Amino acid sequence: MYEPIRSPSVHTQADDADFPHRSREEELDIQLAGHLAALLAVTDELGLSAAGDRVAEQVARLRGAPPARHAGLTDAAPAQLHRRAHALAGRALLVAASRADTTAAILSAERMDAHTAALAALADAAPSGELVGAH
Repeated sequence: MYEPIRSPSVHTQADDADFPHRSREEELDIQLAGHLAALLAVTDELGLSAAGDRVAEQVARLRGAPPARHAGLTDAAPAQLHRRAHALAGRALLVAASRADTTAAILSAERMDAHTAALAALADAAPSGELVGAH
C-alpha cells in the first residue's frame, strides 16, 4: 500500500561542520554590541559626547573594531530621545548581566540613571500640564 522511503531524511543529510556555529557567549556579545551601538547612536544625537565615547569603547571592545559614528539626526524631541536611550540602556543591561559583563552592566545602569534624570529635568522645565515629547 505504501512505498518505502528510499532517500535519507532531510534531518540527517546536513553535516554539522558545514554550518557556522556560535556559542551562547558569542551570541550574547553580538546582541550586547548591537544594543550598545543603538544606544551610541541616540547618545550622539543628544550631543552627549563624553557618554558617547564611553559607550563607543564598549562597542569597540565587543566587536573588536571601533564603531562607525555619525550624526543621523531624527529631529525627535529630546524627551523622546531620552526615553529611547533609557530603553536601549535597559536592554543592554539585561544582556550584560546575563553574560556577566560587569563593565557593560555598570555603564548601562549609569546611562539609565542619566536619562532618567534628564527626563525628570525636562518634566520640571515644562509648563504645568504639558507632557514633554508625548505622542
